[in-house]
Amino acid sequence: MKLSVVIPVYNEKDTIDELYKCVRAVPLVNEIILVDDCSTDGTAQIIAGLADEMTKVVRHERNMGKGAALRSGFKNATGDIVVIQDADLEYDPGQYPKLIQPILEGKADVVYGSRFVTGDYRRVLYFWHMLGNSFLTLLSNMLTNLNLTDMETCYKAFRREVLQKITIEENRFGFEPEITAKISKLNIRIYEVGISYSGRTYQEGKKIGWKDGVSAIRCILKYNLLR
Repeated sequence: MKLSVVIPVYNEKDTIDELYKCVRAVPLVNEIILVDDCSTDGTAQIIAGLADEMTKVVRHERNMGKGAALRSGFKNATGDIVVIQDADLEYDPGQYPKLIQPILEGKADVVYGSRFVTGDYRRVLYFWHMLGNSFLTLLSNMLTNLNLTDMETCYKAFRREVLQKITIEENRFGFEPEITAKISKLNIRIYEVGISYSGRTYQEGKKIGWKDGVSAIRCILKYNLLR
């Protein structure tokens, strides 16, 4: 099976080169799609130099958000399996084999990488951030009737035909509850595997905040109850 990795990027000049090398080093990866969401810190220039026969580079002319970047990336992905990868170094590309194994074994159509049900290492950081994540996952589960432990995780792997059945509408971080709601309505197999996680602090560049949590609640209600 061909594996495509979609990487939304916004102002990550300090991490994108190392992250790209880590993704490129994974033998399973056949295609990389870098989507620059109108970075202003020099990231765009770094990414432009990475385009080759294996790597596609897409650039937004204005900042639109992670959801919009993923929408652009999915349109350009040609792999049988598509994995989402953030441009920071919080998630380890070396975990791809574990993440996609249920799909390769013919057991799953979608796999979520959980930061909370895992035997791997996990950086200890913000209690309130973890509590907020747990609340959003619980609320999402109540309405989707899934039993996920980490709805907001970056690491999600999809059979490409699943993505082709879904239209992503949210431009920003509302993508996570939106796509969870939409896949829950399909007759597909969803799995979860534990992954390692090296979270970063806000001083180190973490971008998600309380406003994104409010938006996530809106999206959980919108895509589960109003659609």
